[in-house]
Amino acid sequence: MSQPAAAGAPGAVPAEAITPSAGQRTAEVVPVGQKPRTGVWWRHALAILALVWALFPVMFVVSAALNPAGTLNSASPIPTSFSLKNFTDLFASTTFPFWSWFQNSLIIAGLGTFIQVFIGAAAAFAFSRLRWKGRRPGLMALLLSQMFPALLAFPALYLMFLRIGDVIPEIGLNTLWGLLLVYLGGSMGANVWLLKGYFDTIPKELDEAAMMDGASHARIFFTMTLRLVAPILATVGILAFVALWGEFMLASIFLLDQERRTLGVGLYSLNLADRNKYFGMFCAGALIASLPPVAVYLSLQKQLIGGLTQGSVK
Repeated sequence: MSQPAAAGAPGAVPAEAITPSAGQRTAEVVPVGQKPRTGVWWRHALAILALVWALFPVMFVVSAALNPAGTLNSASPIPTSFSLKNFTDLFASTTFPFWSWFQNSLIIAGLGTFIQVFIGAAAAFAFSRLRWKGRRPGLMALLLSQMFPALLAFPALYLMFLRIGDVIPEIGLNTLWGLLLVYLGGSMGANVWLLKGYFDTIPKELDEAAMMDGASHARIFFTMTLRLVAPILATVGILAFVALWGEFMLASIFLLDQERRTLGVGLYSLNLADRNKYFGMFCAGALIASLPPVAVYLSLQKQLIGGLTQGSVK
């Protein structure tokens, strides 16, 4: 059995070297895989503060929609009573045709999204996979056109469709189809650049192999390329749907009749009529209006993340 080394023996460690002095601090031993907790609390506090700040408007709208009084003066951030009176009043109202507004928004957002995605995909395929004169100037022109505010074109669009309505009333002013044509006119631009970046990641050898088998550009586009770029198509579709669903300024200029208004313009007319009286109905309509974008986001969230990250590689 080994004996402890003597004080003066070789290999003995002096006691002064083992015992820390008064001015020294022992280092804190942190287990492997565990991070020190110093300075972490303020991050959690900041995250909680940001969450409360983001959820406060939602809580206020829900509280006002469920408030049976239905006025702005009686609204509070925390619900005190629950009732569906505002919803029933909104659905039964003949002055404010809520379901007509909802249907108009679905037509504009649904058809507009589908056609915008198709136009953007076709243009991105031409810019990415084909080589033709004027390709680079065309891309630069699309990029430069996005630098000008869209408000500059509103007076010209108004006068243009006012004159078109005299010749073709179906696509003139105060029509859904005329407004849809205006939206489709701005479908290219940022969408083409986003789609082109994803198209560039697909190997061109696939197109060459298909062309050797006798496939045309149209067949390659519809049967092969569109399937490979499904994530970016879903991403552009989500962005286009949300933008068209919540668009207000052009819709308020083009749509004048109460029956032909979109959901955003129609709900705004509640505030113009009587902001205090119809505030509960307004909040009830706002809650229902938020359901389609949320459903689209939840159903396509995986494709949205993949399309945004993979399409930005090039």
